[in-house]
Amino acid sequence: MAKVIEGLYYSETHEYVKVEGEYGYIGITDYAQHALGEVVYVDMPEVDDEVEAGSEFGAVESVKAASDLVAPVSGTVVEVNEALEDEPGLVNTDAFANWIIKVELTDKTELDNLMDAAAYADMCKE
Repeated sequence: MAKVIEGLYYSETHEYVKVEGEYGYIGITDYAQHALGEVVYVDMPEVDDEVEAGSEFGAVESVKAASDLVAPVSGTVVEVNEALEDEPGLVNTDAFANWIIKVELTDKTELDNLMDAAAYADMCKE
């Protein structure tokens, strides 16, 4: 069973959001990195780019597949995880510790559209 962390918000497309104040750290879930296999490249937006809930903001490529990254919330990118440019495999080591982008949230009510840990775990079992 993939690891699911309490207190995070989860999307149906296997991204998570960790909220800290006005900011959200967005990455892919442990379930997603297991499904992808060995991650070899992470395509990330630029700082100051706008991301919109439900829209693509990048991609993760593994040895067996490529998967679009879909923003679970809207916001302005304030930071990208530069470590992933040199070591994309960090996502496999610990998907929750190695977020992909940090955004300044534009509408916190969007979080209400996401799943909590229990609901996400149930979805992954299906």
